[in-house]
Amino acid sequence: MSEGLEDILAEQLAVIFCGINPGVMAAAQGHHFAGRGNRFWRTLHLAGFTPIELCPENDRTILQYQCGLTAVVERPTARADQLSQHEFIAVAGDFERKITRYAPRCVAFLGKAAYSALSGQREVAWGLQAKTFGNAVVWVLPNPSGRNRAFSLEQLVHAYRQLRLMAVQ
Repeated sequence: MSEGLEDILAEQLAVIFCGINPGVMAAAQGHHFAGRGNRFWRTLHLAGFTPIELCPENDRTILQYQCGLTAVVERPTARADQLSQHEFIAVAGDFERKITRYAPRCVAFLGKAAYSALSGQREVAWGLQAKTFGNAVVWVLPNPSGRNRAFSLEQLVHAYRQLRLMAVQ
């Protein structure tokens, strides 16, 4: 990625987690989900994806657990609502080609906004989706951002665990 937050991807992973876009702190530090209060790494561990809670500085080790990381839009912002619909539409083709190229079993969109824009669906439910994206099974999970207080840690863990039970064999 051109903003200093590189994708952490390999071919044929169980899951690629797709953030909406990098937070300002994550982009500045060069590590995914580095913002204070971001619950991604804790949620991933508690849901059973990793045997220990990884820290943002060790984000590349996620590949050892058959998981990868990317963001739909490269431009960092303080809040995801600072992105325009046009930005999602502009990256849609390239983003789908990236997912097709890496061929994960599942692609997990963290939050509804990006998947809604990429799929053209106005209403998106949480969880497993009926359509594939880039030949991967699609899940839409609550965003673990510290700004997203609509979901408790327990609710996040439950949602992510459902994905793990299906994706990681």
